Amino acid sequence: MAQDLGQIQKPYQLHLTDWSDLVTSYEQVRAGFVALALERNRRATPFVEQARALKAAASRVATPAELLTIPDIEPALLTAAGISDKAAGHLQPQDKAEAIQGLLRNYLEPAGSNFVEELVFRFLLTRGDTLGGSMRNAGGALAQRKLTRAIIATLTLAGIRYQWLHSSNNEWSLGTDDDADIELYVNGLSWSSGGKRRTLLYNRRVPLVRSNIDLILLACGPQEVTLDDPGLYIALGELKGGIDPAGADEHWKTANSALARIRQAFAAVGREPFTFFFGAAIENRMAEEIWTQLEDRILTNAANLTNADQVTSLSRWLCSL
Repeated sequence: MAQDLGQIQKPYQLHLTDWSDLVTSYEQVRAGFVALALERNRRATPFVEQARALKAAASRVATPAELLTIPDIEPALLTAAGISDKAAGHLQPQDKAEAIQGLLRNYLEPAGSNFVEELVFRFLLTRGDTLGGSMRNAGGALAQRKLTRAIIATLTLAGIRYQWLHSSNNEWSLGTDDDADIELYVNGLSWSSGGKRRTLLYNRRVPLVRSNIDLILLACGPQEVTLDDPGLYIALGELKGGIDPAGADEHWKTANSALARIRQAFAAVGREPFTFFFGAAIENRMAEEIWTQLEDRILTNAANLTNADQVTSLSRWLCSL
């Protein structure tokens, strides 16, 4: 990087003037809830399309019993019976057949000529539970995407080539100019600048700390990554993307405890990596606590995820380390 932000003793001062800059405003909370609603709709789209396909297939028969003659809809019938995909993996064929028969006997046959609608409604009911489970981590996923996009933008503007780790196949690929939407699949980034190789990994278990850490910056390339060497760790951070103000204090307590464990574990082996915090919902009291830790040099950097300037500043700092 042209400006070595990593050498700045108080890098947070580049985007924060006092604790109040960290506080999430009402407008930012509202925008966060809208973003979650849009994400819920995005994730629901496959389920809606599955329901439409199920309705089209089921509409070809005249009675619920005939549903058993339609190829390839057994998984959908199990879902409509209230069996999740995870539960289905633990059932024997006879258990699955019994669950489907219960669906036909207790719900579809009493629905009469409306059995297709009843089938689709019950299918969507179970899929709704699946969606609800996935949405519990949606805030974190959105936060990770935002950070990823900011880091990629920082590297690209600096003319630094990068590699990214695909979350599905766990393979590294070279970043290209056509990188739209790759933040949906990124599980790590790697780059080289000024003769320094750096790799940022998401959600990895750090053996020294014996727990998962949200963000880990290592002094190596992707092929040399090892999490067992304390000397490779440059910075470790916690990312809390939940936007609900009611859960803000709890998110900070969890993150603060994790950061304290990191510092304690590395201090025991004579290492002192940087620690940082990204949060979406930051209330007054926790903002004051974070600011105090920054001023006392306990925490190295922090930013509010709902503030684009702060995210960019902290991203530039990470890329400069």
